[in-house]
Amino acid sequence: MSFGRSLKTLRTRAGMDRETLGKRLGYSASTIASFEQGRRIPPPKAVDGADSAVDAGGLLKEWKEPLEKAQYPAFFRGMAQLEKEAMELLAYDALVVNGLLQTEEYTRALLAMRRPLLDEETVEQRVTARLARQDIFDRRPTPFLSFVMDEAVLRHRYGGTEVLRGQLKHLLLMGQRRNVEIQVMPTECEDNAGLGGPFIVLTRKDGKKFLYVEAQGTSSLVTEPERTVVAGARYGIIRSQALSARESLRFIEKLLGEL
Repeated sequence: MSFGRSLKTLRTRAGMDRETLGKRLGYSASTIASFEQGRRIPPPKAVDGADSAVDAGGLLKEWKEPLEKAQYPAFFRGMAQLEKEAMELLAYDALVVNGLLQTEEYTRALLAMRRPLLDEETVEQRVTARLARQDIFDRRPTPFLSFVMDEAVLRHRYGGTEVLRGQLKHLLLMGQRRNVEIQVMPTECEDNAGLGGPFIVLTRKDGKKFLYVEAQGTSSLVTEPERTVVAGARYGIIRSQALSARESLRFIEKLLGEL
């Protein structure tokens, strides 16, 4: 039995209509219908709330892990799981701000530009999933997170000036965290070891390294030491070529002031 069918059965057994359950969970009746009909994947908090509301005794909570995996595009599910186990994440981005650093408005702007167009339910699902990944910043033990992005990434006004302004402000806040380093690769830089494109090197808690590369709706997750080690070394060179973390924050402040 699917989560949606289980929810509907338990809700009916509890003598509760969709509107009543929706009010208790903070959703509309139509959203509850979307959960039950499998058109929208509920976030973990909604699953917990529904389990309590319909007195499911933990039955609905059993669906949390498979539902969480289903929130992501198939090509990203492996990486989403690895992020939960990361002790170090190194990311180079040349196209858009890394998903872990995106504001909700910026994420929505990017998803709105997808071709073919995504339906509304999928957009909401992707936004919820992407924002949920950002709990990595508050995890304990605290992982080390390093991001280098091309200057052009910070200049594209995807979604409009206000969306970019909010995104730049968010980067300034995130860059002040002790476990986060944000660096900018300026366009005037004469050397850039990242011309091969965006990539992520992730080190799991057990020390195993992974290289993740994504393009055009496909991805590659590599574990061979000869490739992960080289990618890590390449990232180190990129960091040395980019502005320092302090210089980068000042640079972002300058871009913000120009908007």
